[in-house]
Amino acid sequence: MNWINRIPQLLFFSLSLGLSFSVQAVQLDRPLPAPNFTQTDAASWINSPPLSLKALRGKVVMLDFWTFDCWNCYRSFPWMNKLEQALADEPFTVIGIHTPEFKHERVRANVETKVKQFNLHHPVMMDNEFLYWQAMGNKYWPTFYLLDKQGQVRSVYIGETHSGTKQAKAIEADIRELLNE
Repeated sequence: MNWINRIPQLLFFSLSLGLSFSVQAVQLDRPLPAPNFTQTDAASWINSPPLSLKALRGKVVMLDFWTFDCWNCYRSFPWMNKLEQALADEPFTVIGIHTPEFKHERVRANVETKVKQFNLHHPVMMDNEFLYWQAMGNKYWPTFYLLDKQGQVRSVYIGETHSGTKQAKAIEADIRELLNE
């Protein structure tokens, strides 16, 4: 079954998040397949050639929905960079999904400048038309989706995250659990 057939499930999931303002994290009762990346052209990827979830099978993946003018997003980058360094020898990767809020955030050169400024070395997919955002049923910046080694969405975390916080510890524990599966 392709990802288009999963849109109603993801929309229901995102609607349930939107109705609960206190939600910071959601563990899915039942894993859902993540939709394939919507951008397949090289011009839409930074730090990597175009990727596919199929090519990432066997790795735990954290999708990070962000935009560069979002202070909640860029204040999470120091934690994320430390996490990537700590798990550098593990089958783990972060994929940034840059989904712009403003017109100037759609310009590749501007995104590239910010990727360098924030010291991001992981692949970043530019989602200028909100195609992947919509496919995931996403609503917030930043949002972190954890995918297991089979490409299934297992948990979702919303909001700014810093090293040592309850949310960071929960995300890290989930990642380690997925790595051990």
